[in-house]
Amino acid sequence: MKNNELLMIYGTDYKKMTKDLLEAANLISRIPDKNSLIGIKPNLVSASEASWGATTHPEVVAGLIEYLREKGCPRIVMLEGSWVGGRTAEALEVCGYNRLSEEYQVEFWDMQKDKGETRDCAGMELSVCERVKQVDFLINVPVLKGHCQTKITCALKNLKGLIPNKEKRRFHSMGLHKPIAHLNAGIHQDFILVDNICGDLDFEDGGNPVVTNRILAAADPVLCDAFVCKTLGYAVDEVPYVRLAESLGIGCADLSQAVIRQIGENEEEETALPRERKIVALQDAVEEVDSCSACYGYLIPALEMLRQEGLLEKLDTKICIGQGYKGKSGKLGIGSCTRAFAHSLKGCPPTENEIYEFLKEYVRTKTL
Repeated sequence: MKNNELLMIYGTDYKKMTKDLLEAANLISRIPDKNSLIGIKPNLVSASEASWGATTHPEVVAGLIEYLREKGCPRIVMLEGSWVGGRTAEALEVCGYNRLSEEYQVEFWDMQKDKGETRDCAGMELSVCERVKQVDFLINVPVLKGHCQTKITCALKNLKGLIPNKEKRRFHSMGLHKPIAHLNAGIHQDFILVDNICGDLDFEDGGNPVVTNRILAAADPVLCDAFVCKTLGYAVDEVPYVRLAESLGIGCADLSQAVIRQIGENEEEETALPRERKIVALQDAVEEVDSCSACYGYLIPALEMLRQEGLLEKLDTKICIGQGYKGKSGKLGIGSCTRAFAHSLKGCPPTENEIYEFLKEYVRTKTL
């Protein structure tokens, strides 16, 4: 498989599909030493089953592990850190990775328990989890899905799970796009295996899965994410970190140079993806400044619940959220950063249901 290639396979036997795809990509030829420590980085953003549309299917990782073992690669670890406000340990249990770790005797490194070390990432100093440097060959296994702040998330953004929670918060204060691009200059991913089985096209925390039953393979994370932009109906320039990563020499975003190949036969017809995004209409109700993914990610589904009940239109003010509101006053805010507001829901982050109930009560009191 060449760097400008994107391979895809369709079906419902996810473990077998994965092994067939990796065989077609000849992944083993890209690993310089079979005794290398191979790191597998899934997306376990939160404690939600893969069918919910947010996390990497364990069957895909199982297929990857079996492929590597069959090719004579004995040293394998899994590593990931859930988003701020979530616990990786809980995600491991809910998402089936504790079972996976035990069945295949592959250790899982919880990056939330790892210390950070400063690394020069193409001129930007970022804190990266210490044990990442022990990995010789990194295989990224993201989920193709939407994101309520960056529009898409896949190969490039998935590396954010390899930085400490404190640095994740700082990423948001820096606007996400620039640090995401620079992080990929500091952590090299050697291969990408994309779970495009049923990702949520609006929310990174899932809840609205769109079934496509597809798995992708790529070697260039920038090309991969450019393809994701096109798949979800965005121009590459609408997702700034893709172009920034390209400018740093991480990869190529020119899809005209891509060779896209399908492996095997479709078991079902390709799903036509919806072009309208729920997130667009809901964002109009929010004033967001440097909010963390979990806080904002819980707010948007809560707003969707209000919209379905006809309550969203009854809000008399914008909802403020994010680190940019620390120490400032206002009318209506979500999260501990808005604690000085007249009406504020505490929590770092508050849950989706807590936000929903808080806003529902706010609307009720204002309409009495």
